[in-house]
Amino acid sequence: MTRALAAFLALFLLAPASTASAQLMADGPVVYGHHHLNASDPAAARRFWADTLGGKAGTFGANTTVTFANVILFFRDQAPTGGSIGSTADHIGLSVPNLRQVVDRVKANGFQMITQGSAPPTLEVVDDIARVNADTAIAFALGPDGAKVELLEDRTQKEPVKLHHVHLFSHQNAEMQAWYAKVFGTESRPAPGAFLSSGLPGVVLNFTQSAEPMAATPGRVVDHLGFEIDGLEAFTKKLEGMGVTLDVPYRSIPDRGLAIAFITDPWGTYIELSEGLDNLE
Repeated sequence: MTRALAAFLALFLLAPASTASAQLMADGPVVYGHHHLNASDPAAARRFWADTLGGKAGTFGANTTVTFANVILFFRDQAPTGGSIGSTADHIGLSVPNLRQVVDRVKANGFQMITQGSAPPTLEVVDDIARVNADTAIAFALGPDGAKVELLEDRTQKEPVKLHHVHLFSHQNAEMQAWYAKVFGTESRPAPGAFLSSGLPGVVLNFTQSAEPMAATPGRVVDHLGFEIDGLEAFTKKLEGMGVTLDVPYRSIPDRGLAIAFITDPWGTYIELSEGLDNLE
């Protein structure tokens, strides 16, 4: 049995009733759905992602979950092989209406700010916050097990916190952007010269050029990304027709109202495809 299939069986087939509440508000045939993280200490992960960053904590079977607007985080009780830095999934981006409050809470709760050294060198960092312009500021925090998080301020945002982006690193970032456009229908959007950017309902995907290939995600703190697909079975057949290998073929879970499959992008980013996650209660 493959690692992917074992994880699939443990998380979905064997899980009792869930207290996770879906918050996938984006609409479209392909939207962003979830992150799956490995956690050496699920309680510490919950304290960072829920108590500190403002997500809603829950459970799915024996697994901890934390839900933000537009994304669910699933945590496997398993020590990761490494942090997100150095892997293709370098960091997760969340937006908040008041960045100062969140940064202060991160520090008060004993977690590390890494804005200095993570923000573009053209930006001045003052008290762990880098101001991009009069309306935009960013900061970077390091969560348990080396999970890197970018925090962006959006003063017009009504939600206390929501998913903003996933930032992928590759020595072939233009090819990576093109692959996600071909597979998921992402649309190119303007971005700073430092990286390329594409849009998809519920998320922005950013692609930065790295000097060398990055580590694959399986086993790292951000183990895999998740996309929610309408008509997943037909979608997987289309992928096979495009030459994309299914690591775990399409599987339906009628008693959960879910279907699932797994693929890996050409640079080692493990990806779960789901249908029905937006109805998870």
